[in-house]
Amino acid sequence: MAEDPLKAYRDKRRADVTPEPSGDGATRSGDKPPIFVVQKHSASTLHYDFRLEIDGVLKSWAVPKGPSTDPRDKRLAIETEDHPLDYADFEGVIPEGEYGGGTVMVWDIGPYDNAKLDAEGRVEKSLAECWADGHLIVNLHGQKIFGGYALTHFRTEGNKRQWLLVKTDDEAADARRNPVSTEDTSVLSGLTTEQIADQAGGSS
Repeated sequence: MAEDPLKAYRDKRRADVTPEPSGDGATRSGDKPPIFVVQKHSASTLHYDFRLEIDGVLKSWAVPKGPSTDPRDKRLAIETEDHPLDYADFEGVIPEGEYGGGTVMVWDIGPYDNAKLDAEGRVEKSLAECWADGHLIVNLHGQKIFGGYALTHFRTEGNKRQWLLVKTDDEAADARRNPVSTEDTSVLSGLTTEQIADQAGGSS
């Protein structure tokens, strides 16, 4: 039997305590483009979770400084456990003392496509192969970030692969923008992390 890709996710969480999705049975239609999501996570250390739908799960990275629109910025992205697809629209407060305790906001979300193409403009490798090889190039179609982004694995510390997330130099590149600090509300609810926490009766 194939290993459950969400085993690590479930092992880290108590389903009867955290409001996060259990990950049981969430699927999407195969004819829809894959999605990406960026979630602002006000945990013990503020960071942004960058996730790409690949092979039925959300491949995930913790990006301490969040994504940049400046191609000169190389943002550290630490690979984390796969998340279920229904995590993409999760907003709420993970209780203090639980894994990842803190407030989660959907900072940006949208479809994306594989931009790693050969000389004839055809997809060179599947997204799963690119992830396994440690080099992804994707076109994001979000509300806050869009255009090409490259994810490149450059080292492994312990059992965690560390990558660099870099904006490609295309028409969407803009060194003057800093959406992480200037566009600080949820694309789903319009709320800040503080407001999400207040609604949940917690604190960010």
